Amino acid sequence: MVPALAARHHVVRTDLPGCGQSSRATAYDVPAQAGRVAALLDELGLRAVTVAGHSSGGYVATALAEQRPDLVDSLAMISTGPHLDALLPQPAVLRVMLAPPFGPLLWWRRSDAVIRKGIGATLAGPAPIPPGVVADVRSTTYRAFRKVLRGNTAYLAEQSVPERLAALGLPVLVVFGAAGPRWDPASARQYDVVPGVRVEMLPGVGHMPMLEAPEPVGRLLLDFAPLCAGTPPAGPA
Repeated sequence: MVPALAARHHVVRTDLPGCGQSSRATAYDVPAQAGRVAALLDELGLRAVTVAGHSSGGYVATALAEQRPDLVDSLAMISTGPHLDALLPQPAVLRVMLAPPFGPLLWWRRSDAVIRKGIGATLAGPAPIPPGVVADVRSTTYRAFRKVLRGNTAYLAEQSVPERLAALGLPVLVVFGAAGPRWDPASARQYDVVPGVRVEMLPGVGHMPMLEAPEPVGRLLLDFAPLCAGTPPAGPA
């Protein structure tokens, strides 16, 4: 989706610490991750950005708005589970890869085919999985991934995302796959408590809309964050 977005916006993509091409960190809780994104935006001199986050990236985006309202103009949440009660039973391949005692051993022996199978388990059907996505997953350590999951759980247990967003008073776009296997698609309606929220359900799409339906998702983001005069309107994705 980046070429389409970058044609109209200043786009900044971030790999959070411990993920993709970023180095490891000592803390992976959601507020700490949000603080790192805030430091990046400060370094780049950006203000009033539209922050788009996929899955747990939506938690970081929300925490960023909570910590630094001066940095965030609007929020786009893509496949971001609203509350722990919306989590569905996970596919067997993911349970084996993520849980001890076998998870740490299998994590380091993953082939590209196994990584693709794991990603594919979150999709509603066949979809291209770019080599770069596989490479980013491979570079993420088991320890970092587990700590991120624990941090996400703690953030959701403290307060639901819709409740947090309702208190912020920002424009919010929520995009959910209607056939998502990770979060109950019906839970997207929990976001209705956010004043003025726009909830978009994509039929036949699972947990990775940017891979399964990049053009519709790109159009939704472009429509949500129209080009504005003044400050750059697009932020970390």
